[in-house]
Amino acid sequence: MWVLVLFDLPTETKKDRKVYADFRKNLQKDGFTMFQFSIYLRHCMSMENANVHIKRVKKFLPEKGHVGIICITDKQFGMMELFYGKTAEAKKTEGQQLELF
Repeated sequence: MWVLVLFDLPTETKKDRKVYADFRKNLQKDGFTMFQFSIYLRHCMSMENANVHIKRVKKFLPEKGHVGIICITDKQFGMMELFYGKTAEAKKTEGQQLELF
């Protein structure tokens, strides 16, 4: 399960820029990684785990701006096509995932 947070926050004033930076830092503290400038994502092992992180994001939502949260499955995420310009990015070989108990 992947959780994507998409946001468009105002950056006109110094206070707005601080709120924007704090929101990004909170996402990073919660384990989210930047996918694009205003899109952060995080892998979760289950829907229950995803809901925990979604609740955390909702706790530090800024007063202004737009924020969207999407959950997608690993299969849906794997079907994503990435491009740099018109050239498709070469698919990376999957690494071996280890699970520790």
